[in-house]
Amino acid sequence: MIAPGSRSTPLALALVERPELNVEVFLDERTAAFAALGWSMSGRDPAIVLCTSGTAATHFHAAVVEADLSGVPLLVVTADRPVELRGIGAPQTIDQVGLYGTVTRLVVELDGDQGDWRAAADQAWAAATSPLRPGPVHLNIGLRDPLAAWHPHTDLPGPPDLPDPSPSPGPTWSRLIRPGRIKRDHVGGRGVAGVILAGEGVESPEAVGRLAAQMNWPVLADPRSRCRHLDQAVCAADSILRSPAVATALRPDVVVQLGMPPASKVVGQWIASSGAHVIAVSPAGLASDPYSVGAQQVHASVAEVCADLLDAAVAADPAWPGRWAAAERAAQAVIESSLDGDSPLTEISVARRLSRLPDGEALVVSSSMPIRDIEWFGAPGRGPRVYSNRGANGIDGVVATAIGVARRGQRTTVLLGDVALCHDASSLAMLAKRTIDLAIVVVDNDGGGIFSFLPQATAVAADRFEQLFGTPHGTDLVALAAAHGIAARTVISRTDLDRYLASGGVRMAVIPSTRQDNVAQHQSLNAAIAGAVQTASS
Repeated sequence: MIAPGSRSTPLALALVERPELNVEVFLDERTAAFAALGWSMSGRDPAIVLCTSGTAATHFHAAVVEADLSGVPLLVVTADRPVELRGIGAPQTIDQVGLYGTVTRLVVELDGDQGDWRAAADQAWAAATSPLRPGPVHLNIGLRDPLAAWHPHTDLPGPPDLPDPSPSPGPTWSRLIRPGRIKRDHVGGRGVAGVILAGEGVESPEAVGRLAAQMNWPVLADPRSRCRHLDQAVCAADSILRSPAVATALRPDVVVQLGMPPASKVVGQWIASSGAHVIAVSPAGLASDPYSVGAQQVHASVAEVCADLLDAAVAADPAWPGRWAAAERAAQAVIESSLDGDSPLTEISVARRLSRLPDGEALVVSSSMPIRDIEWFGAPGRGPRVYSNRGANGIDGVVATAIGVARRGQRTTVLLGDVALCHDASSLAMLAKRTIDLAIVVVDNDGGGIFSFLPQATAVAADRFEQLFGTPHGTDLVALAAAHGIAARTVISRTDLDRYLASGGVRMAVIPSTRQDNVAQHQSLNAAIAGAVQTASS
């Protein structure tokens, strides 16, 4: 039983290519685990249930507990990040070792690149099927990139010249800086080129603005930071930095990361390759070095750190923020012109529209593609307060999270994909009876849209890709909402979406999309932005 995911790619392919195995794919891990339990309790052989890393693994827990108390053999396989990416704030990473506590008969920790897999498998099987005390066994397997480089057959099409999948050396941790100790030696001398990376956890956008103004640094503003209205804000950093020439020209000496890092892998790779000194500020006291650059860790409020840096600030060359501002203007002009008129809605235009909800309203955004589209293509300005479950980056519980936000009494919109809605369909029960103002906007491309952007889309045979990653489910989402008494309809134009958003109560808008068209639209828009930004910067 397989629940789709990226980190588990090599394991999923290994299972599905074994003709003697019956493979079933489920959209959510809880269902997959209980289906595996049913298989195991109704026959002699234990089922294997597989998921990706992060909160996906937590959804197995109820079935694992039942397998323990019922004495049902079960092989629970969770993909994980490799050891060097654990405990540094890497995305979709939780502590999975011993996740199920004492209910498992055995826990096997494996490194995907080494170890005796046959011996581990024999040991796991024997523990699960022990005649004295059968039950669940947990195998946690750390896997390194490139995940799509693994091919069970040589005739599968794969990307050429894949890099060596040997482990990276991991981060070199610098000592924790106490508040009040961030002085000029940490931010450089006169004329230093730096950037402020503002994310969730910024409690004082004004303090960030004052620091940026004094230091002549741009603010690469995540939508959760509440900093997108600042004069120094750069909201299209992901698209801007997709131009190699511009990314090189805008390479910083110092990066000050305030709060949680952005979703953009492009920004992360740019920081990692820049050689910049990175100061990571976490008001929540969390380790944050997802780029493995030995970031200096500061556990303090953003306002306090901004004050420390302000005391030590030496203004950069005014041309430095000017280059960023020119790139931002060029990028925003391309995005805006591409979305003119009342043409059919796209996943990008929906994200752009929702980013312009009024200040004071709430916008809950699902992980996967929705948060990326809001981050990459959302409009500058104050806009709504944006919430997203980016600690562990799961798509679970998105509707439930929005219900909790709306229960505070604020007008709330939630943007999610069809798989995330199906994953949390139980939250629709009794929702129509709740006295909240909640607009549910679902982008429906009938499957896992983000996987079409990953290497698996070209490295895995088309039928296998659809089975394990595309996962088309064919659910009529309007009918699903109607079955729960929720007003719902398909919306295809911006005018209709505006009308829908202006209404009240609990309602759902389903925006049709296709995964292929969505990839093409992203590629086309990013190419246009890269060209415009390069011209503006030359």
